[in-house]
Amino acid sequence: MNDYRANRVAGHSYFFTVRLSGRGGTLLTDHIAAFGEAIRQARSRKPFHVDAWVALPDHAHAIWTLPPGDHDCATRWRAVKIAFSKSLGKSGAGAGLDTIWEPHYQQHAVGAGTDDYAVLVDYIHHNPLRHGLCAAPHEWQWSSLHRFIAAGMVAPSTPPVKSKRP
Repeated sequence: MNDYRANRVAGHSYFFTVRLSGRGGTLLTDHIAAFGEAIRQARSRKPFHVDAWVALPDHAHAIWTLPPGDHDCATRWRAVKIAFSKSLGKSGAGAGLDTIWEPHYQQHAVGAGTDDYAVLVDYIHHNPLRHGLCAAPHEWQWSSLHRFIAAGMVAPSTPPVKSKRP
């Protein structure tokens, strides 16, 4: 079996945490299709590769790799947040909310040739388990782990990794 955590592409990679302003809600997973479409729209305007991701009820984690020489994460996340917010506004799901997203996001550059990348991919895929949302990582449907399982890069029964939060 391949090492799915070494599934890197050329360019600079970044780990992100983005949070909704309403902690404890389920807006993100309730409207996961709108979130996915917002990502697709942002990628069509300013390309990037989504190496790994997980969407939880009120926040998401991702590793993105940008094209070589491109470091503009802010424009991409702004586009995702705007598209998601507009979609919720059109559907009425955002009614009564002053703001949907926290204004900032956490970003961590993932150094080439370090163990950081593998640790962060594991962190992303095991995050629903840490939050008590499932009994095993493959049970959480909103995760790139399923893409790695389908490609034969990892078995669904991969045990949890005991790692510190980034």
